[in-house]
Amino acid sequence: MKFREIISIIEGKAITQKADLDVEVKRICAADLMSDVLAFAEPESVLLTGLCNSQVVNTADMADMVAIIFVRGKRPSPEVIVLAKEQGIPLAITPHSMFETCGRLYQAGLESVDTSDVHT
Repeated sequence: MKFREIISIIEGKAITQKADLDVEVKRICAADLMSDVLAFAEPESVLLTGLCNSQVVNTADMADMVAIIFVRGKRPSPEVIVLAKEQGIPLAITPHSMFETCGRLYQAGLESVDTSDVHT
């Protein structure tokens, strides 16, 4: 599914200028702990998060994620938006909660990243 379609499903809005909204997305990774993102993220995934700092962008870049969506209407600072643009990571916002956003995307056919190797 294209990132553009995901934005439509979640009633979101792209916030990076000249971003590639036609990038292909394979999975969704929803987390506020960046250590979880590093442990479980898969390439060609989108990160859903409520965190709005530069570490989110750096983590997504390290994990080869293709985009970031900020939930609950949160909007990152201009510095974070510039960093994402420099790293080629499109950003979007949605007014919906993490739970609602995940539900909409799951219902649309997107899958979660694989966490089957998790040991408690």
